[in-house]
Amino acid sequence: MTLCLYDSATRELRPLDPVVPGQVGIYHCGLTVQGPPHIGHIRKELVFDVLRRWLERSGLKVTIVANVTDIDDKILAKAEETGEPWFAVAYRNERALHAAYEVLNCRPPTYEPRATGHVPEMIEMIATLIERGHAYPASDGSGDVYFDVRSWPAYGELSNQRIDDMQPAPDAPPEGKRDPRDFALWKGHKPGEPETAAWSTPWGRGRPGWHLECSAMAAKYLGTEFDIHGGGLDLRFPHHENELAQSRAAGQPFARLWMHNAMLNLGNAKMSKSVGNTLMVSEVVKRFPAIAVRYYLVAAHYRSIIEYSEQALAEAATAFERIEGFCTRAAELVGAGEPGDVPADFAAAMDDDLSVPAALAVLQSHVAEGNRLLGRGASPELAETLATVRAMLDVLGVDPLTWHPTDGAGSADEALDRLVTALVAERAEAKAAKDWTRADAIRDRLTAAGIELEDTPSGTRWNLKGGR
Repeated sequence: MTLCLYDSATRELRPLDPVVPGQVGIYHCGLTVQGPPHIGHIRKELVFDVLRRWLERSGLKVTIVANVTDIDDKILAKAEETGEPWFAVAYRNERALHAAYEVLNCRPPTYEPRATGHVPEMIEMIATLIERGHAYPASDGSGDVYFDVRSWPAYGELSNQRIDDMQPAPDAPPEGKRDPRDFALWKGHKPGEPETAAWSTPWGRGRPGWHLECSAMAAKYLGTEFDIHGGGLDLRFPHHENELAQSRAAGQPFARLWMHNAMLNLGNAKMSKSVGNTLMVSEVVKRFPAIAVRYYLVAAHYRSIIEYSEQALAEAATAFERIEGFCTRAAELVGAGEPGDVPADFAAAMDDDLSVPAALAVLQSHVAEGNRLLGRGASPELAETLATVRAMLDVLGVDPLTWHPTDGAGSADEALDRLVTALVAERAEAKAAKDWTRADAIRDRLTAAGIELEDTPSGTRWNLKGGR
């Protein structure tokens, strides 16, 4: 079966038809790094990580590009607020993004271009649009350059809107615009802005508009026509609408398919820095195992809204603990081995618009069968079931037998592991010496600290209460 994805442009399921057979080029809009990533941001990263893993398991070569918007009004505002250089703000939060990738086992993009590194390509694209009659320098002497939305009859096709029904573009005052809906391709340097946040162009010093950045970088790294463009649903308008218009107006076929994931909500509102209801990845993984956080974020269908709650995350952690428990116990009996092949019904679910909930139902049925086999001890059937379960978990990025991501708290995790392992070894020595009082005292100390022990034929396992 061919992978079919819901195309936000045509609003229908469409088979993936790569520009280059056997290869898939994906561009998804990265973060504007005025702050560290919250789990609403990282949901999008995980959606495309699962897509990438599934495409690669299906035998395709994947190139995935996610930009970093490291110059923007919001970054300049944050720099003024904190008294830092704008590039220091951007770099610090870019590193926080990478830490979030790492701790949640999200593979980094093939390429991660920064907006500031691609100004020449943007200037070229503006010149092309002006030459073709689709852009113009502002008439008010501001140094802004705008895209003329009235010059492009298809404007609004992605979001299914008429120009006359749209609100004015809020990226610049209307004085220099022909139409209030015209959006900025280039923003002239303004008094009070850092001189370092401006580049020379034929239209004056300034910096790129947000929408232009992605069109220029997508074309550079994936070519003028590529397979999938994606991001959060909140980007469909105006960001992706504007990208599509300016790229097509510049003569580029651009993306064949548009893929948008739904939001992660907190209190029935989109999780957003602007409304202050954020949950930083770095904080969430202090309260829940990172592998359980990833499981929670990928378990819902990517086009379904997730209503975040601590209870829901705790329930996901408990559900994953059962899966992890099977893998650990089976590996003790038959060895970890290697992931095998995914079952046909799992593949069918993933090929049906990445239907992870249906794929998880298949996974759960195999875990249930595996738990039944555990009661019989080591067997080829158990080894095969473990390999199958691990193959499915690998696609989702949550195989507990290969989970080794680290973050800033990684050294603490390692220290905890060393301390508990040492106490478990000390207890084993006490038991061997038949010093039951000492052995029980060690166990009680660990239990009081929230550490659960389980004695098995192959040794003692430990776990944090509620998952590790």
